[in-house]
Amino acid sequence: LSAAVDGTERMRLCASFGATMASSFAVSRLHMRGKTSFAKCLQRADTTSTISCVLSSEKNLSCWMVSSLLSDEKNGQKSLHTLQVERQEQAERSVLISCQSSTNEKKFLKYLSKHGEISKYFFYESYGVYAVVEFAKQESVSSLLEGAAIPGGSHESAVPFKSRLLSLRNFSPVDSQNQPSGLQCQPQTTIPISELIKRLSREKSIDKQITSLAEAYQLTEENSRLRFLVCSLLKDIAAAYFPECTIKPFGSSVNGFGKLGCDLDMFLDVDSISGRNVKLSGLSLEYQMKRANSERAVTQSILSVIGECVDQFGPGCVGVQKILNARCPLVRFAHQPSGFQCDLTANNRVAMKSTELLYLYGGLDPRVRNLVFTVRCWARAHGVTSSIPGAWITNFSLTVMVLFFLQKRSPPIIPTLDHLRDLAGPADKSVIEGNDCTFVSNFNKIRLESNTETLEKLLSEFFEFYATFPFSRMSINIRKGKEQNKPEVAPLHIQNPFETSLNVSKNVNASQLDRFVSLCQESSWLLQQSETGTPRGGGGDGGPTPWGLATLLLPSQVAGIKSRKKRRREPASERIKGLLESLKNKNQLKKS
Repeated sequence: LSAAVDGTERMRLCASFGATMASSFAVSRLHMRGKTSFAKCLQRADTTSTISCVLSSEKNLSCWMVSSLLSDEKNGQKSLHTLQVERQEQAERSVLISCQSSTNEKKFLKYLSKHGEISKYFFYESYGVYAVVEFAKQESVSSLLEGAAIPGGSHESAVPFKSRLLSLRNFSPVDSQNQPSGLQCQPQTTIPISELIKRLSREKSIDKQITSLAEAYQLTEENSRLRFLVCSLLKDIAAAYFPECTIKPFGSSVNGFGKLGCDLDMFLDVDSISGRNVKLSGLSLEYQMKRANSERAVTQSILSVIGECVDQFGPGCVGVQKILNARCPLVRFAHQPSGFQCDLTANNRVAMKSTELLYLYGGLDPRVRNLVFTVRCWARAHGVTSSIPGAWITNFSLTVMVLFFLQKRSPPIIPTLDHLRDLAGPADKSVIEGNDCTFVSNFNKIRLESNTETLEKLLSEFFEFYATFPFSRMSINIRKGKEQNKPEVAPLHIQNPFETSLNVSKNVNASQLDRFVSLCQESSWLLQQSETGTPRGGGGDGGPTPWGLATLLLPSQVAGIKSRKKRRREPASERIKGLLESLKNKNQLKKS
């Protein structure tokens, strides 16, 4: 290992890495344990300097991990890889415990502390009360599990699969009744839309409304930890066949745009499994392995077996479906202890890069995430998106549309994907199945232009932009950041950022696109009206009267278009004028 750093850091880092990798045997051990273990080792080095290193004897231990882990610490913005490594470490030191609602928190923690120091814990509800407990050391988890018992006292036999999903039994109910529990459970779902509208109506500006919506909908620290813990629990099952595998969340769970209650997409990574090619006296050994006709066949075989194990042995996993003939084979199930709907895939690396790209864009400017959350919430409130597969616009398509709009601002708020590719270094190079997925991962290399537009202006301009967009002729392309002629006949064409021959909105039909355009027209008009664009007085129920963004979320404000196939649509301006007159009359009645 050779390290290149400036100044006095050289000597300190050499000592640190020298102590960590004191022998070639230790290097080999790290290699056998995969990239994640090496990354953990490097994290222990106390530095924010950029390190260049070459391990000539171990090709897989390349230096991109050092850069990924340390280069973004200067400005506090962590790369997605760094975040995932930290979360995975936390999950490995955590357990999930089913508790009674009457559990005494102090007594509960005292009992668990016998096995070691507790770093963090929280309670939540999902088919009962559960606690996520993270210990400071991995050994504490082992100690706790050693003292756990096999369940008994039931007419059903238990499948003897031991996991970190446990149940707490209280053998002194009298004591628990004398001491109130007072458990504070963390929310795992979003607040009802009616409550959100009331909250937004109390804000003093549309900018405040937008940020308040994002804060109410985004994943909490606790929910994010729970998602990584579920991945870790699933990895324990898969490790019975693939000891070196990892299971990582992707999509909304980690890209920064996930809302409370969103599905948990997981990626079973078996590519990290590697062997040591040790050649002595001209001889070497290799594993004998089953072979299949294609990588897809291997993926289907792996998911079939893991899916069966989850179904038969995974505590709390119900409704397991093995959907192996889909374009991307997957195993779908519900994880009752967490309340998550889960999708497990094993060969979806392009989706992982899409996750990383959205995470990068969301971290460049806070307005990106705020605007995406707002547009998504608005779309769901009016049926533009749906949790049911069909001809609706998807959340991913909506997100790409927001990114494209922000690229088109003058000056642009975020760079194009081509620009991010030009900033990439050798360590960022990524080609997946012939698709160029290369883009810079270091936030420090990206220089943004000075754009100070308010969220209110951006939201209004977003609606106006797509209310007049030439969907019949043009395609949306965030790689170039400009409209292009549509390469195929489809109502809505949004180019896949990486698989550029694909249209991510191919499912959308003309009717749904027309609804979206009409809603954009009406929302843009509403935001420009003084009656709905400024704070108002109290409502009839004692709460504030909806205004601004809150007005856009009311079903009656942006008129529903469900029944308009059977009647002629009246001009939007006439309907909105009638609405505003109605609001004025109500206010006059209240004053009188």
